[in-house]
Amino acid sequence: PEERGWTWQLELARVLADLISLLGAGGLTFADVAAQAAHDAARWHDLALIEESYLDELSMAGLGDAQALKLRADFLKAAQGRRQAMPGFLLQARRRSEGAEGDGIRVGFTCSKKVGNAVARNRAKRRLRALAALTLPRCGQAGWDYVLVGRPEVTATRDFARMRADLERALALVHGTAA
Repeated sequence: PEERGWTWQLELARVLADLISLLGAGGLTFADVAAQAAHDAARWHDLALIEESYLDELSMAGLGDAQALKLRADFLKAAQGRRQAMPGFLLQARRRSEGAEGDGIRVGFTCSKKVGNAVARNRAKRRLRALAALTLPRCGQAGWDYVLVGRPEVTATRDFARMRADLERALALVHGTAA
């Protein structure tokens, strides 16, 4: 068959046979894979819309790009401040000196490679951003820098309501207002 120029057809047949055996081993069919791909595409579209509305909410809450920590020096200063470890993240916080670098709330997010690959780190940071957008305007204090550090496996999977309660508690402990 190779003499007749069928090399690519044989390779394709081999790859398809491997794929079919893999799908069969997992109990999946081509229809299952196609349905999952369509479901994932719709899910990613929905997530993009949610992220867009979330960014609008951040801006309205005063946590838009102008209030985001971007410089490494700011992250290092926050790391020298107060810390509060929680099950889903680590909160680092510091009070800025009077009149320095603005007077609002500033927030940064970071996840090391221990959290996972780029997809896992970005998912964890998206959850931390949503958490900050919902909680910091109510519980944070002006003139403070906050950094939320993701934890391996936990940040991306922990129940969001629990993480929100954790952040409220962490902020109260950092500010000395915990009951």
